[in-house]
Amino acid sequence: MPEETRELPRTLLITMTGKDRPGVTSLVFDTLAQFGVEVIDIEQIVLRRRLILGLLVTSPRDWNPLRSAMERVASGLGMTFDIDRGSGDNRPRPEGRSHVTVLGTPLKSSAVAAIAGRIADTGANIDRIERMARYPITAIDLHVSGVDPEKLRDILAREAAVQNVDIAVQAANLMRRGMRLIVMDVDSTLIQGEVIEMLAAHAGCEDEVARVTEQAMRGELDFAESLRHRVALLEGLDATALDQVYDELELAPGARTTVRVLKRLGYRFAIVSGGFTQLTDRLAADLDIDFSMANQLEIVDGKITGRVLGDIVDRAGKAQALRRFAAESGVPVSATIAIGDGANDIDMLNAAGLGIAFNAKPVVQEAAHAAVNVPYMDAVLYLLGISREEIVAADAEAGITTPEPVV
Repeated sequence: MPEETRELPRTLLITMTGKDRPGVTSLVFDTLAQFGVEVIDIEQIVLRRRLILGLLVTSPRDWNPLRSAMERVASGLGMTFDIDRGSGDNRPRPEGRSHVTVLGTPLKSSAVAAIAGRIADTGANIDRIERMARYPITAIDLHVSGVDPEKLRDILAREAAVQNVDIAVQAANLMRRGMRLIVMDVDSTLIQGEVIEMLAAHAGCEDEVARVTEQAMRGELDFAESLRHRVALLEGLDATALDQVYDELELAPGARTTVRVLKRLGYRFAIVSGGFTQLTDRLAADLDIDFSMANQLEIVDGKITGRVLGDIVDRAGKAQALRRFAAESGVPVSATIAIGDGANDIDMLNAAGLGIAFNAKPVVQEAAHAAVNVPYMDAVLYLLGISREEIVAADAEAGITTPEPVV
């Protein structure tokens, strides 16, 4: 029989709402089992100990006894009950599926209203909403269908700026669940601050180096030339300053969590830096990072000469490194994630399957697929569909305590 002429089965949509307690779902299905119905769809959430249970089941020819039985169950549990009869399954979700992750500190209802409004303006639908984190930031994940992800990203990027929230739009496909390669910038991304400025402080030229660094990160100066100029100012500095600077390094909050969680899932990690191998190689070993690429300072007789050896890791070099590390990992470039903050990261962010601007300059945020403007590196995990509850649970199994607020 052709699909368009086949009679759809009669169905019942059952909704129950009330205080959550053990055994509610079991009792509901024990009751339904007495009528031999088939389960077509089910959704259940618990919000502040309030249970919302929705069931779509086939309908018996005479469905009144089932309704009466379910009303008795709901009454005994002190829950509200509703039942609606119709035909067939839920409508299939239209093409153009996306995950829209929203980060806010705080996340205001007006911002959520504006985002939902922009989605509705496109004719798309929000099929599902999940909370990914409640602390130290609020993160929610919206499952959206009916609009091209690229079009939705452009629309929501503008709304994110107005609402002062971060929004990432990703196509909903298997890639989000696969093993991936993370390639990170180092200075002002994986670590707080700029290594070359910390070295310059030991050499007495911090202000000049910081000025040139800022111009280079905004894209106002050629990175390679700016690096040579800054390194020249370090001429004569004792190489022991490198050890002192390494001891002073502070990781971005959540950096260790990000690496730890994703390594458990089989992800590979790389750092690609316009900084120096004398520090990045040690950082990679400390964090169990798989690949590392940076510039090499020339050191002669225990002194920094003010020169860099070999080719400089510049904007193009970072993108090339991402492709090389992906090939060595056996990962397609579409399954790579790049994270950076400066103009010299733009080519790398564009080359990756997902480019994330992390507390980045405006020119970088405009070029990236997503922007994260909270100081916590592990917020990136929410973009990958990993909730804070899952992170805390996995850490607890490993004996790592993560404090959680009482809400």
